[in-house]
Amino acid sequence: MESIYYVATFLCHRTCRHCYEDRFRPYSGSELQSVVRESIELHPRIIDNFPDRMTWLDLEDCDPATGQPREKTGRIVISGGEILLEAVREPVLYSALDRLHRKYDGRVGLIVQTTGDLLNERIVDELLARHVWQISVSGIDAHHQGLETVEARSRQAARLTRIFESRGMINDPHVAEDAGKGSFDRRYFSFFGATEDEWIGPLWPRGRAWKNEISRATLRDNFCNRWSGALNFLQYHYNGSEVSVEPNGNVYPCCIKTKRPIGSLLDEKLEKILDRLAGNPVYEALSMGHPERMGIAHGWSVEKFIEASTIRLPSGKVYQNFCIGCDRFHDEVLSDSSAGRQSPASRK
Repeated sequence: MESIYYVATFLCHRTCRHCYEDRFRPYSGSELQSVVRESIELHPRIIDNFPDRMTWLDLEDCDPATGQPREKTGRIVISGGEILLEAVREPVLYSALDRLHRKYDGRVGLIVQTTGDLLNERIVDELLARHVWQISVSGIDAHHQGLETVEARSRQAARLTRIFESRGMINDPHVAEDAGKGSFDRRYFSFFGATEDEWIGPLWPRGRAWKNEISRATLRDNFCNRWSGALNFLQYHYNGSEVSVEPNGNVYPCCIKTKRPIGSLLDEKLEKILDRLAGNPVYEALSMGHPERMGIAHGWSVEKFIEASTIRLPSGKVYQNFCIGCDRFHDEVLSDSSAGRQSPASRK
């Protein structure tokens, strides 16, 4: 598989109004203990059910002598919430990094994604010592408190750049090429956020972005048909495949998350989950980046799906996005209570 996006904790130090996941927030008392304990106790079981080899075949780079696609090395992104918070940094993140390095004998690109707020020289050194190949800073946007102005965002990026570059790290758009070659001698850093020029700029219709009615996505924003969407997720032997994994082991075909998981890494290997869905017209449509066709075998025409993708918000505004139709299809067709049917993900 080319990539796994592993959300290793729901714990976060922020409650950003644009966040796609309500569970990313501060916790206290018994709730804090429960959230932290879940991540600590379950991450070894989850990682054990990751693929035995984190590699993929590149259909865009075939050996001219044999015609066979070349094998490339995959990546694993570990994120939160905020994975650098003290309660989870060592017992979850550092433990997971060590475990993944051992599992794959160092042949995997390890990426840590963080808002960047907590990064300092000591933590960067600790990450690099645990074979982290890239640090991805995801919080450089006006939605994050304290970074509302261009000047504030520039200061934050400059502060972090000084730390990264003092450790010999590089900010290079061709970073993925080294990973594919299995070369991790050079270490990288990157910045992104929910900005106008980024793929996440319109905001997913999820979590607080949805509740606060600040998603600007339309039917033109087919989140399924792009990276971090479900595109190619079933084609896990080849390029373009990624799945998202929660701290509880639930697996989803996209970071945005379908209404129901497709399986659990507490129960079975990731490849077994994906193999079970191969040929299922619902998930094949998602994997091809065409969610509007996911219900055809169940009597949902494209026209019906588009109609289901249209909703009137509490403010009275009409909103349209395929994620809404996907949610409705899951509720009406794939839920256990729908006409006595079980979803393919829940069948054994």
